[in-house]
Amino acid sequence: MSIRVVTDSTCDLPQEVVQKTGITVVPLYINFGDQGYLDGVDISRQEFYLRLSESDRLPTTATPGVDAFGQTYERLAEEGASEILSIHISVNLSATVEVARTAAKQTTAVPVAVFDSQQLSLGTGFLALSAAKSAAEGLPMDEILSSLEEQTSRSYVIAALDTLEFLRRSGRMNAAVARLGSILKIKPLLIMHGGEPTAERVRTRERAIKRLTGFVSDLGPLEQLALVHTNAPQEAQDLYHQAVHLFPGQGEPLSVDVTPVLGTHIGPGVVGFACITAKEATWV
Repeated sequence: MSIRVVTDSTCDLPQEVVQKTGITVVPLYINFGDQGYLDGVDISRQEFYLRLSESDRLPTTATPGVDAFGQTYERLAEEGASEILSIHISVNLSATVEVARTAAKQTTAVPVAVFDSQQLSLGTGFLALSAAKSAAEGLPMDEILSSLEEQTSRSYVIAALDTLEFLRRSGRMNAAVARLGSILKIKPLLIMHGGEPTAERVRTRERAIKRLTGFVSDLGPLEQLALVHTNAPQEAQDLYHQAVHLFPGQGEPLSVDVTPVLGTHIGPGVVGFACITAKEATWV
């Protein structure tokens, strides 16, 4: 039995991790005007944020088509996969899961299970890693899915935005609220847990960083903790130094530059955490 794991480029897993674990990543699309790019393939993070700062028009994003997933599933079947587990960004944030489900129904060469991660960024990535590890250990699909369901309840991503401007420009927030936020120096915290994106409003960057650290501390013991940012490696390193006591003795922490697909909507300068609480922790 050979279960192969598929995810999408919003998972934010480093390429070396993807290659080591054998996870297959299907890229989403980023469009600047009429010019389209495959996320993580045709445009680098650095190039994206440079163009984002220079462009008068906000880029748009799009899911892969049914054919992209179908061809991926067929290829893995040809390579010997007996089953496929396809794990993707929360259905509340993207249509990717639904597209993958349509492709799975049309795939006859191999059974395909599609799993809504209820997460974004490394919240999804950590689930894909867990699935790949379980598959390598020979666990059957039903046990892997059960384990992932349990992990989603312990998965959180929380990040502090530097500005409301990109949420406004992408249509996620009206202009009046965005202007008010700018005047009041509001730094929103975005929290993703259990498939539900929520937000907190915090005054000033300093308070936002303090709230980030406090939120993670309140979760209790952690099984895993990583840094996420949008073109802000130094700010992420500064956050690490303020929260070093929270990291669960895992050596040098993973720090990832979030995919431009998400950066399009939240802008540069975002910093935050992706974490999994320990099983014995008290969930909130």
